Amino acid sequence: MEDTNKTVNTRVKAREFAFELIFARTFSKDEPADGFWAHEIENSEAEFGEQIDYIRKVFFGVDENQELLDEKIASAAVGWSLSRLSKTSLSIMRLCVYEMMNIGDVPKRVALNEAVELAKKFDDEKASGFINGVLNTIARSLPDRECDK
Repeated sequence: MEDTNKTVNTRVKAREFAFELIFARTFSKDEPADGFWAHEIENSEAEFGEQIDYIRKVFFGVDENQELLDEKIASAAVGWSLSRLSKTSLSIMRLCVYEMMNIGDVPKRVALNEAVELAKKFDDEKASGFINGVLNTIARSLPDRECDK
């Protein structure tokens, strides 16, 4: 994975790096997650600072909860099978759904907006609208947390 910015010291940059890891992981499912993580972090030139804990949590959280995340995405992506979605779109949505369910300091609306921004940067130009619709459906189905109020 190529580092475009050597310092990953903001949540936005950390989220982007986490997305890149999650996306790359879709091509390395046979490799144990621990080994994949160690290799990618060891070979990265980025400086993570305090954001390493967030990156680790979402990477392993998405990896360990992929089946549940995919069920939520599949139920909200009416008329679409997961196999029809690009790996980029699916990785972005997995990250966002995990954040909305498990990262207590990220409001759902922030996770959703950041997912749309990732889609605009890394996916097809039409993907951001689709991702926004699917994730809005999921967000409405999830209970509000303290950070969502």
